[in-house]
Amino acid sequence: MTISSVTSLLIWLPIGAALVVWVLPLSRYATGSLAVLVSLVEVGLWIEQAARFDFDAGGLQFSQRASWFSDLHVSYHVGEYGFSLWLVGLTVVAMAASVGYGFWVGRERPRAYFGLQLFLTGATVGVFVAQDLLLFYAFFEAMLIPLYVLVGVWGGAGRLGATIKLLIYTMAGSLFMLAAIVVYGLKEGTFDLVDGPTSASRWLFLGFMLAFLVKAPLFPFHGWLPDAYREAPAEVTAVLSGVIAKAGTYGMLRIAIPTFPEPTSYYRTTVLALAAATLVYGSVLAFRSPDFRGVVAYSSLAQSGLITLGLFSGTGLGYDGAVLQMVAHGLISASLFLIAGAVERRTATGELRLLGGMARGRPALATLLVTVGIIALAVPGSASFAGEFLILAGSYQRAWWWASIGAGAIVLAAMYMLRLISAVLHEARGPAVADEAMDVRPGELALVVPLVACLLALSAWPAGISHHSFAGDAPSGVVQGQFK
Repeated sequence: MTISSVTSLLIWLPIGAALVVWVLPLSRYATGSLAVLVSLVEVGLWIEQAARFDFDAGGLQFSQRASWFSDLHVSYHVGEYGFSLWLVGLTVVAMAASVGYGFWVGRERPRAYFGLQLFLTGATVGVFVAQDLLLFYAFFEAMLIPLYVLVGVWGGAGRLGATIKLLIYTMAGSLFMLAAIVVYGLKEGTFDLVDGPTSASRWLFLGFMLAFLVKAPLFPFHGWLPDAYREAPAEVTAVLSGVIAKAGTYGMLRIAIPTFPEPTSYYRTTVLALAAATLVYGSVLAFRSPDFRGVVAYSSLAQSGLITLGLFSGTGLGYDGAVLQMVAHGLISASLFLIAGAVERRTATGELRLLGGMARGRPALATLLVTVGIIALAVPGSASFAGEFLILAGSYQRAWWWASIGAGAIVLAAMYMLRLISAVLHEARGPAVADEAMDVRPGELALVVPLVACLLALSAWPAGISHHSFAGDAPSGVVQGQFK
């Protein structure tokens, strides 16, 4: 097996394992164990790729290409740039934690549940490595199928409404993107992202951007977010916020900006205004949210706005900061939602007014929440601080007022995160918190601690991502189509 084939293996190994889980009559324990094993193998394969990635050489690496539909010039073309390598790593690490959490809590109907989780892993990796537009669309849609079922079957009391909203919003955006892909491919004679020419069509740009704005999401395309994040199982919400939402901002970076440089310039102010509005709006709602998940959900909305601000600043600092913030926030969000799940399992609620005093007698829970919360606060020395600083610096290079809006919203972020930590750990003990509620158990620590460890490592060396996301390619060249 060559190192290039590992890219395909990262996609098809979990999908193949999902088929095995669905077909074979395995026991609950065997099903969960197989899913966890495959997830850990995925992490190992990615580490092998990261170790062999040549960060000093620009361009696509670990590439595989084979003709798919020769008449339409559609190919199975996969590969990784520096920034997509980090997003694949985020995917496999977060999905391993999610699968492990599902195994720990003992989800019902394990064969269906873990099969869907594995299928979601492969489809999401496919989104980040696809270099053909139709292949990208196939994976982009495929990853939604398990999400619909996971939310609709294993979600909370309002899961039906949450699933319907998720379906309507995402399908509407995806249909516009499909139309844009077909028109672009037939007009240019290829669907390949690497060899395909740039386009000046503003309508095609808007077709792609609508799908990405819904997925990220950005205001006012976020209507599916509150219900989905609250009703989905904690581990599914962790992936939905930490990984799946990044498919939207990744699409902007990999497809919309380099393929449509002239429309990007034309609509730059409009998208920056949407990003700034999302950042402020999400921060205010997070500060006012009455429950644990609501705070994290709306903070994720705000972070999508911040990342988009960096991408559409059109500057090298903005691109570097956006990629770093995608990875850092993905780890933060996944960790916080898993911690929220641990709190809910002990108190049967996430309402902040019913919580409080959980630091007493629960040092592991308190340590995890405070550590992740401090990193989310973007204190100097944290990965979030590095990402946000780069984004603000890049935005300032575009125009000082974009940086000013971003800085003001970051102050709000500190306020809502401190409010969350205080409400859960340090205020008077609420009626939902029993004295006998146990601390985080070793099995839960084994799932959350690796995510926190990745955050600490990233905080110690943020340049590992910010200086190696566009290996050998000047980030400012994205606008001129550096991937062509």
